[in-house]
Amino acid sequence: MRAMHIGLAVALMLSALAPTGAFAAAKAPPATTVSKEDRAKGMAAAPALITAGNVDCQLADARKLGDSIDPKTKVKSSLYELACTGNEGVVIDQTGDAPPLVFTCLEASQPRPDGKPNPTACILPGNADPKAGLAPYIAKTGVPCTPDQVRPLGHSPTATVFELVCHESSGGYIMQTSAPPRVDQAVAMNPCIGFSESGNVKCILTDRATQLSVVDKLIGSSGKTCTVKADGRAFIGVAQSGKMYYEVACNEGKGYVLEQDPKGALIKAVDCIEADAIAGGCKLTDTRQAKTDQNNLYGRFAKKAGYNCDVSGYAPLPLTADIPAHSEVVELTCSNRPDGAIAIFPASSSQTATIYDCAHSELEGYRCSLSKPSAAYGTLTAELVSFGKKSCTVSNARAVGVTADGRGYTEVACSDGLQGYMIEYAVKPLAMKTVIVCSEAKGIAGGCTLAGNTGKKG
Repeated sequence: MRAMHIGLAVALMLSALAPTGAFAAAKAPPATTVSKEDRAKGMAAAPALITAGNVDCQLADARKLGDSIDPKTKVKSSLYELACTGNEGVVIDQTGDAPPLVFTCLEASQPRPDGKPNPTACILPGNADPKAGLAPYIAKTGVPCTPDQVRPLGHSPTATVFELVCHESSGGYIMQTSAPPRVDQAVAMNPCIGFSESGNVKCILTDRATQLSVVDKLIGSSGKTCTVKADGRAFIGVAQSGKMYYEVACNEGKGYVLEQDPKGALIKAVDCIEADAIAGGCKLTDTRQAKTDQNNLYGRFAKKAGYNCDVSGYAPLPLTADIPAHSEVVELTCSNRPDGAIAIFPASSSQTATIYDCAHSELEGYRCSLSKPSAAYGTLTAELVSFGKKSCTVSNARAVGVTADGRGYTEVACSDGLQGYMIEYAVKPLAMKTVIVCSEAKGIAGGCTLAGNTGKKG
């Protein structure tokens, strides 16, 4: 995944913000009351305007703003305001026989370039709070947002765009829907942080620091211990799926890549040590030193659990259903021994880790991949010796599986070429129970299958 600007799709296409006819350009102040005559004319014209303009409007009220004549073309323009039940109000510009132009009340009510009120501003009671008309569009995105501020950015023939600041999240959003807005069309809500500050479509109701405040919210919900550095917040990018990625650096020396779903919730926090594959990894945290520190930490915990390993590398693994939340499962490699292990480190450092060597880890649901399986065969040989099978030096092994009642089986082959054994274990906790010669193990998952174990007698 690489960083990209969400706004590129709309950056060069927005233009119209408000009606541009002679009436709109007039210096007369906006009306404050609606006469019976203007309301009657508006209600009479509204049904045809709704149809011609493809407006998503269950008509609740209407008024005619007035007429104007173009001095050059002598073409008449008429403006109407419509209030729509449960939807954004609109101002419609009908010029001659051309298709009507539709503007949201938020657009039509924007102040004039000189800062004075716009005479096309919506005044019908149903349009008293134009922000409220955006509610069904916001709801369709699934993003929690009660808009405190809304800024219309304009519209093109196909899209209408707004900037929103939500009560639930201070970072701000760019919302894009159809033109004219229709609830039955697609709606997209994208965080302001994904738009360039120098782009044609950008957020101005919030600054960059405010937009990055989402980092604090995400890391706070992650369960990680992190006091965010003053300069420890960064936006990484957005995936095609709509997932957003941020980086956070902590005063405690660690850092994370935060993955956020399109609705604003945290998906996961990825330790910077493990985040190299995400847009090139962390830039705010020195992962080289962090990896060294993490190796030393895992090494101390492993030795405390009785596994003598100077950790030289590790790979995180997913939690299985039976492992407590906030535990860590990692595969370890060691500089002082050839065999590796799977380590389960509990959330509290006061608790002892659980270690499964790579000869047994598959019975617990984890397969080692950082070390060669043969490096762990000595452990299996020692187990056979403990059960009186002293002639077999294990040369190959396979995890057969675990039964529903919690019995696990591993098949081993011997270097002397004689038939090997099926070793039975109790699992969770792991404990060796018995050794069965392969000639007598045919009833266990089809019996032994390793080379040297079939068709031979012990």
